[in-house]
Amino acid sequence: MAVRIICIKKDEDSNDNPYLEIDHFEWINERINVNGVTERTLMHDWIKEGNGEAYITDTKGKKTYLIPAVCPRGNKYVKTVVDETITDNLLLLPQCEEK
Repeated sequence: MAVRIICIKKDEDSNDNPYLEIDHFEWINERINVNGVTERTLMHDWIKEGNGEAYITDTKGKKTYLIPAVCPRGNKYVKTVVDETITDNLLLLPQCEEK
């Protein structure tokens, strides 16, 4: 199953690693038109264990898939780039609205 990340919910606390500021992701499964919300560590495990794929799209509709990562302190997160030297469009997604 693949889902498109449509927004992110960031924690109020500042962090050395901007990916760890993401608390959860709001997504849509476009194939079956179902929405959901998933916590950062659960999204990491879901992708890493091979059960699913998550991606973002740019303004032209190009998909970029999320990859699992772990920081030196052992915190799990996801990102779309191999290293932090390139801007990650995941971090540029809008904040999810409070529901």
